[in-house]
This record gives sequence, C-alpha cells and structure tokens, in this order.
Amino acid sequence: MEDKPRLSRLTAILTQLQSSQIVTAKVLAEKHNVSIRTIYRDIRTLEKSGVPIITEEGRGYRMMDGYSLPPVMFSEDEANALITAEQLINKNKDISFVEQYKSAIEKIKAILRGPQKEKAHLLTERVYFRNNYKNEKSSSYLMQIQLALTNFQVLKIEYLSSKQVLTTRKIEPFALYSTQENWLLVAFCRLRKEFRVFRIDYIQKVTNTLEQFESHNMTLDEYFKKQYY
Repeated sequence: MEDKPRLSRLTAILTQLQSSQIVTAKVLAEKHNVSIRTIYRDIRTLEKSGVPIITEEGRGYRMMDGYSLPPVMFSEDEANALITAEQLINKNKDISFVEQYKSAIEKIKAILRGPQKEKAHLLTERVYFRNNYKNEKSSSYLMQIQLALTNFQVLKIEYLSSKQVLTTRKIEPFALYSTQENWLLVAFCRLRKEFRVFRIDYIQKVTNTLEQFESHNMTLDEYFKKQYY
C-alpha cells in the first residue's frame, strides 16, 4: 500500500483521535503504512498547530476532553440538502426553531469553500416552499421544550385551550410532532394525571421548574398504538 500524502494522513489521524478514546502509535503506523517514528513526528506537528493531544505513557494518545473540530468540507449534495432544509424551516411557525436553525446554518455556510458559497447562495434564491406563504409565526417555545424533553425536566405552562379556557399545569414532556404546520407536544399532565397533546401555539407561557422526572418507559410508537388501537 502506498504511503498517503502527509496532509491526508494528518487529517485521518485527527479523525481517528476524535473517534477513539485512546490509540497507540503502533496502531496508527500500521493503519497508514508508515513507521512509528513518522507517527511521532505527525503527533508533534499536530500539537504545534494547536491540537490538544494528551499522551498517556505506555497507553497511547487521545484528544483532550471537550475538544472537537468542525467539519472540513461538505459535498455539493450535502450542502444542497442543508440549503433546501433552510428554506423549509424558514416557513416553520415557531420563532425559536427558525432562529436557532439560522444560527446553525450560518456557521455551516462559513466553512463552505468559495464555489460552494456561490452555489449555496444561488440555491437559496431558487428554492421556495408554498406552505405558510404568509410566513406566519405563532409560537416561540419549541427550543425550550426540546431542552426540557431531552433533560427530563418538568415544565410549568399556562395553556389557553381552543375553548379559550386558561389553565396552569405542570407537565412532563414526552414527544413532539408536527402536522399541518402546527407543533404538537405529547406530555404527561400532572393536573389531569394522564398523557395529553398540547398545541405549542396555544401555550401562553413556559417556565422550567428544573425538577427532574423519571423517563417514561415507552416509545413514541407504543404511545400512538395505545391511543389509536
């Protein structure tokens, strides 16, 4: 097997260090068909460039905890998929979701190469979704709810029903789904002592109590089966 060009090898070593808890010089040398001495030089080069590599004597190398590198590049198809998704998400009715995606996509666009940037800009102007053509925004709590859902935190909400009845409830977020451009939250309602579905645009206020709840031992598919069968 031919020796890889050094830049390609350094990039591959970085990827392996990020994906492994620890890796030895011997393993790296065998993988890239070079001498262990060459790997030592490669590691020193990466360290000098600012990559925080930890050397554990007698064990090998690992990346400093919490350190990661952004993607180096996207293929044209991958970039196009992201730009298309951006146009669809811009039509979403939840302000927090749209704003957070815009922030993320700007970071992604920043690492696109020159020609990719130009093509991404062109595609942005040539893709259009007709749903929510008035670009209405009716809620702003999706991101806050997602955070509580993944951290198993109880939320206190003020909820205005379709009959214009306002109630205050403590809920345990379970799942989210979207239908006809509206976000729906499945949660265990402590007031009603059962699972309920809440339209996010009917929620008037959300407060994270920071109280933890036990994960419900049920999948979303199992929830739907219980509801509809």
